[in-house]
Amino acid sequence: MKLFKRKRKMDLAKYTERWNAIQKLCSARKTWPQAVIQADGLLDEALKCKGYKGKTTGERLVAAQHEISSNETVWAGHKLCKTLSVEDVDVRKLKKKDVVQALSGFRQALRDLGALSSGK
Repeated sequence: MKLFKRKRKMDLAKYTERWNAIQKLCSARKTWPQAVIQADGLLDEALKCKGYKGKTTGERLVAAQHEISSNETVWAGHKLCKTLSVEDVDVRKLKKKDVVQALSGFRQALRDLGALSSGK
């Protein structure tokens, strides 16, 4: 007899609150890397909550690729996150457009997964 793991219901209030905190990090250039890393982590939590399998965020993104409308943008954001978390990146060299693109991709993916409402 196989037991299936129950999918937990998305807590929109929790995800919205965390997303708003991430957006506040965007007000200062020195916290941009932290915003990207936290957004990637929030997306990973949403993927786990939806029941996508994989040992890493990348594996879960591959499993969810048909549900996410901004796949390429999310992957670019995930790569940026990996770069920021591994290397000691000078925030002065970090481009605003890259951060904005990554965060908008993460936001759309969270909307696609039902973790954020369309209005936020």
